[in-house]
Amino acid sequence: MRVRILPSLILTLIPLLSGQTLASCGSAYCSLATTFDALGIRFQPGFRFDLRGEYVEQQTLRSGREEVAPSGEPGTETEKRTINRNLVASLDYSWSPEWGVVVQVPYVSRTHDHVANEPEEGPIPESWDFDGLGDIRVIGRYQINTPTGMTTGVRIGMSLPTGGTDVINDEGVQAERSLAPGSGTTGVIAGLNVNGTISTSPVGYFASATGQWAINSHADYRPGYQILLNGGASYPAAKSVTALVQVSALFKGRDQGAEAEPSDSGSEQVFLSPGLNLTLAHNIWLYAFVQVPLYQNVNGTQLTADVSEVVGISTIW
Repeated sequence: MRVRILPSLILTLIPLLSGQTLASCGSAYCSLATTFDALGIRFQPGFRFDLRGEYVEQQTLRSGREEVAPSGEPGTETEKRTINRNLVASLDYSWSPEWGVVVQVPYVSRTHDHVANEPEEGPIPESWDFDGLGDIRVIGRYQINTPTGMTTGVRIGMSLPTGGTDVINDEGVQAERSLAPGSGTTGVIAGLNVNGTISTSPVGYFASATGQWAINSHADYRPGYQILLNGGASYPAAKSVTALVQVSALFKGRDQGAEAEPSDSGSEQVFLSPGLNLTLAHNIWLYAFVQVPLYQNVNGTQLTADVSEVVGISTIW
């Protein structure tokens, strides 16, 4: 995995080898679940800390479902590439088998390149390279554990406007609002989940549905809604190795406001993510996924990713 500029902590912990938003210039998180059930880890009350790194390189220009070539039309921007290097830290606390809360803190390192097709000056290359805190999410949960081992739950939370919203390059040009680490808005998060094992086999399964909606706008910008569906299975392939697979479907509505680009925002995407989870100790796990798109349909013209990588480490106490 290409993790060359992720913080050194990731490089130290994983020398073996990281909500999702899309916009015309392409800013993204991986649409993976890395909860207990998604990683094939048996749930237990107490603390869990998870640190995951993501590498999402968006360089395929797409209109609808088709790959397209840039038009270069005067007055437009030719989107070239966006590299997203995301670090997401999660601290989870369950004070009983039923109740718990998680705080997720994202840190974004992002590079974006495009060409401004000026009517008089002609093509002008522009780029941005920045780091910053994203929007923190706080999510509470309640789950029901049945004697058969199946668990069903509900999650309610909020996304907080902690991330920066103004990104300016060395020439003083401000980037599109959707490229910034934060949205500047407060969002409501709601979700459902189920997990268990298939009959008496060692195969575990999980499924979840999560939605996020902004309840306000900031500086003439309001991000579109997001609905994320995840489902997957885990299989203990060896004593300390668990094989993982996930299918994710991400639906995003159009951004709104004078600083948004409604015609070039919003999408429907489906991803397949095979992975492995390695037990390093009785309470420490190292995991990795590769995420590839199965279906991509975007509004207008947007940058999309052909492959993304995720690697992380989890511990409980």
